[in-house]
Amino acid sequence: MNIRTDADRRIRIGGGSAYFADSALGVPQLLAAGGLNYIIFDYLAEASMGMFGRSRQATPPVLYPPDFLTVHVGPHLHEIARQGVKIIANAGALDPLGLARAVEEKIAAEGLSLKVAAVTGDELIERVEEFRASDVRDMFTGAAFPEKVLTANAYLGAFPIAAALAGGADIVITGRVVDSAIVLGALVHEFGWQPDDYEKLAAGTLAGHLLECSTQVTGGTFTDWDAVEGWEAIGFPIGEVAPDGSMVLTKPEGTGGLVSVGTVAEQLLYEVSNPADYVVADVSCDFSAVRLEQLGPDRVHVSGARGRPPTPWLKASVTFDMGWRTTGLTPIIGESAGAKARRQGQALIERGRSLLRARNLPDFSGTSVVVIGEEASYGPHARISGAREVVLKLTVDHPMVEGAGMFAREQASGITTMSVGTSINLATTVQPLTGLFGFLLPREMVTPLVTMGGESWPVPIAPGRTSEVAAPVIAAAAPEEDRTTVDLIDLAWGRSGDKGSLFNVAVIARDPDWIGWIAAAMTPEAVGEWYRHFSPDGSLPKVDRYAVPGFSALNFVVHGCLGGGILSGAGVDPAAKSMAQLIMRFPVAVPRSLAATLHAETLA
Repeated sequence: MNIRTDADRRIRIGGGSAYFADSALGVPQLLAAGGLNYIIFDYLAEASMGMFGRSRQATPPVLYPPDFLTVHVGPHLHEIARQGVKIIANAGALDPLGLARAVEEKIAAEGLSLKVAAVTGDELIERVEEFRASDVRDMFTGAAFPEKVLTANAYLGAFPIAAALAGGADIVITGRVVDSAIVLGALVHEFGWQPDDYEKLAAGTLAGHLLECSTQVTGGTFTDWDAVEGWEAIGFPIGEVAPDGSMVLTKPEGTGGLVSVGTVAEQLLYEVSNPADYVVADVSCDFSAVRLEQLGPDRVHVSGARGRPPTPWLKASVTFDMGWRTTGLTPIIGESAGAKARRQGQALIERGRSLLRARNLPDFSGTSVVVIGEEASYGPHARISGAREVVLKLTVDHPMVEGAGMFAREQASGITTMSVGTSINLATTVQPLTGLFGFLLPREMVTPLVTMGGESWPVPIAPGRTSEVAAPVIAAAAPEEDRTTVDLIDLAWGRSGDKGSLFNVAVIARDPDWIGWIAAAMTPEAVGEWYRHFSPDGSLPKVDRYAVPGFSALNFVVHGCLGGGILSGAGVDPAAKSMAQLIMRFPVAVPRSLAATLHAETLA
């Protein structure tokens, strides 16, 4: 007779979305898999908050994404209720109470009796003048507090979500919370974790970090993309979490995708700065000694996260109005297409400036000319020149919609006044330009509230304190005379992502024995040189390098190279999704015997 103990208990959590417009495939797939306790939805990237900040000014205002009701959850309420699956989502954006009421109305119309709770307290918009008067500065750049603020929100933690679940909620809707908190809140509730259970809170945070980006952990955007089958029906992630916070990550049987040490390691370091000091509202995490073990096909065991007390601060994020942006995409075809495109782009910008002066309008606040088709993102490492088919991407920023609109009209005139081979614009847009500002807020300045069934109650935030952070190292391999170079992609997987104007690049050794050679070659200076062409003034960018010995990885943070990142960057990839791809041909010196083995495997 098998006796099941509490230590054997597993909470099964499905990751239903990585952002509010994520695929409609996930929820029906996860429900069909069965046996889930929770499905979580991460809706709110910084870009999403900026968008809803704009739409708050519309008539009528739009304060939350309708997708929760129309795509992800609303159509499946009966099956969710039948299976007893609980739902947690930060889908409330700027009005969690409003979305909760709309969900309650939908539930009543369907004849169901699910209970809905809203978590609020993150909204800071009424305190903007207080922050500005206190000379609050950006935590990364030191910039002054912005004017024309659109949104201001603190990142709340997991305990208000746990309190809502303890109160009987079947569906919990939050505003801005730490992305991983939507998983951690469920685990705190289910396992009774306390605010000082730092090791468990860190492990639960890691589980949340892996699950909240949906299929990015199950083979989506994986370096070895050709090893991932079934993109058309890629499996959404399922975490089977134990009481100590360790987890087996998997996906529904019969779905596409891949769950491997490589896919999990890439997602683990995605948008992380110092893996030994990953700070969230409830705990300061150390992921540097995390262990990843392949248990079988599409099953990876994750363990070894460590925790320290949370800091005295909460992260807060502000989006603000920066004026207007015009973007034009124009095909140019024929001999020397790239050279023609570059000349045309600069000429159109100068023509635009002369028209602004004639109208007594201010100059552009920013301009960008990018030729797509000649590997512009690779800078000096580009392998294509003289392409005969390119797309000219022209971007100008202006403080007034009139100036942006003028350029939108004028840039299309290149088809008759400039380069031979210019075709009709593929797209021209004039859109508001949004900036991002991040700062640290004393945690005692925020009080989360849970509202359910017409009642509200506060959830105290545990105090924080500073703690020492150990800096793990990976020893570089000793030099050998008999060496040759191979490309980084032969030795490692990579993943990258943006955070404002900085981006991270994670490099994970395919074989633990190779990390020493990678570390010897990829010094912060060498990596900075590789990305120098993204530096706005051409100087060597600052690069931080962090060691992750638990799964033989290095994480690089490159500063000041994204022009504001996803909200305001003007390059081809302001979200930095490609930055790891751009460094995959970085030369790494290895013993000739290893190079020969790699070459033989490539030929096999």
